[in-house]
Parts: sequence; structure tokens; C-alpha cells
Amino acid sequence: MKPSKNKYSELLDNIGSTLQKARENAIKAINTELVKANWEIGRHIVEFEQHGKEKADYGSSLLTSLAKDLKTRFGKGFSKSNIYLCRQFYIKYQKFQTVSGKLSWSHYAELLTVSDDLARSFYEKQSINESWTFREMKRQIDSALFERLALSKDKKGVLQLAEKGQIISTSSIIKDPYVFEFLNLSKDAIIKERGLEKKLIDNLQQFLLELGKGFSFVARQFKITVDNEHLFIDLVFYHRILKCFVLIDLKTKKVKHQDIGQMNLYLNYFKEEENTEGDNEPIGIIIAADKHEFLVKYATGGISNKIFVSKYQLYLPDRKVLEDKVKEILDSE
Repeated sequence: MKPSKNKYSELLDNIGSTLQKARENAIKAINTELVKANWEIGRHIVEFEQHGKEKADYGSSLLTSLAKDLKTRFGKGFSKSNIYLCRQFYIKYQKFQTVSGKLSWSHYAELLTVSDDLARSFYEKQSINESWTFREMKRQIDSALFERLALSKDKKGVLQLAEKGQIISTSSIIKDPYVFEFLNLSKDAIIKERGLEKKLIDNLQQFLLELGKGFSFVARQFKITVDNEHLFIDLVFYHRILKCFVLIDLKTKKVKHQDIGQMNLYLNYFKEEENTEGDNEPIGIIIAADKHEFLVKYATGGISNKIFVSKYQLYLPDRKVLEDKVKEILDSE
């Protein structure tokens, strides 16, 4: 008797799921072995050095000889830079138990390029906590995420950031500035608000990564009607961890006090009309090309709603400047 189409489709799906799971497990197993092998290679090199032979800095003859001889014996994958990374890997993680099985060798090779121990620890913790792919982690390192978050904290907060990663709270989800380099627009690009909104939605995956953990997209140009007047909120998200709506208004010029008043209206509307049982009060973020700190202070003073104003930039920040500012925070106490 011939099986029904539904039964046969179910059979195919079950086989497909089994194969997919097996392939994923195989990749994980290979990754674990690769990470461990590279750690062991680093250990052998460091132990060789400790016996008084030679220091394996990047230009040393030891690394040159190893690269040449290992390549002859085992083929590709043994460049001088790769062997040097193995050595650095062991030096930074001398107990293999501290190496996470959730990260690939590509993750660790990139982490080793971060010279600051605090920043490296942060990116490692965040990669584990948020299951960042290698590409996602690299983008966050390139955009100086650690430094951007650290600038809003005191010394204790910076150290906690490095030790535990970002702990999600209302204020911690706000960045200043936001970096939209993934839009590939020039520094001096002239773009209207609707155009910026479209670009961000077209690159939603990267935008969500910049916003941070917990954001789920709800709508663009969310329509609300007050006194028969139609208003449109640029972007609406829901934060799964904070359990609240996050309303985003985009401004391609300097933010004005009217923009803050309008956001306050949006938040009051959402509290009354959109929030359901279990939802916390909504958060409003105005992301503008520029802002005046005193105007923001005076315009938001006395408002009970959570309104934040941040700048955006279309290019990667000057990492050296940000690193120096973070050092000032750490040295200030």
C-alpha cells in the first residue's frame, strides 16, 4: 500500500532534521577539536620558550622555522601569523577550562587582536551571551561597542561590563552615538528622514545588532490618531527582556524641543492605547544627527516618561579617542 503524501512528507522532514542536527553536531565537534589543538600548539611553543631557547615574538626565527617546517609536513594553515596567534591564545587563556565551547577559533583569533584585556573580556562575554556569529562579533569590535557603552559608566560600571558583559536595563539599552556604518553612506551624505528609515529597514539585521539584545521589530510608520489628526511613529520595536515597547523617532538634523514633546505624546498614547497586561511603560528614543545637551536636559526635565536622545553617525568612531576617554574613567578614582 502506497503511503499518503502527508506521511511521506513527514518522513522526509524527519530525515532532514536528523541530517541537519548531525551536521551541526559534527561542525561543533570539529570546532572544539580545532580550538583545543591550537591551544595545545600554543602551549608547546611557550613551554619550549621557557626552557631558555628563544622568545617567539612575531619576527623571531623560531616562528619562521615552525611555519616552514609545519607547512612542509602538514600542508596549509601554518602561516607565521597563525602560529603566533596560537601562542597568544595560550598566553591569554592558560587554563583551557576558561575557553568557551560556544565560540569558534575564528572568534578567538579575532578576540586576540583586541589588545585591551577589559575590552576583550567584554566581547567574549557578549559573544557567548548573545550567540554572536563571528561576523557579528567583528562588527561590534570594529564599531568600538565596549568603549561606547563604557563612556556612560563609572569605573565600577566599566569593570562590571568587562567581567559580566552588558546587563540589560532601561538605561543600558541606549547608546550614544549609534553607528550606522553598515548603510555604506558617506560621512557627508545628505539624506532625509524617510530615506534613513528605509535604509535602516533594508538593513534590519544589522540595525537590530546595533540596537542590542532583546529588540524585536514591530512596525515602521506606525499610525496613531489623536483628535482626528494622523501621526506616524518612525519605528516601533518590542523589547523582549524589558517587556516594553520602544519607539524610535529619526531626525537627520539637530533635535529640537518640539521633537521631545512629540515623543512624549507618542509614549502617553502607547501607555493608554497599546500597552496590555504585563507590558511595562514604553521607552522613547530620538536618534538625531546632532543634539544640544542643555536643550535635551531642559526639555526632558520633569517628564515622567522615559525619553532618551542620542546622536547617530555614518562612519566608525575614532577608537583611539574612545579608548583614551575610557582610560580617563578608569584612572579617575
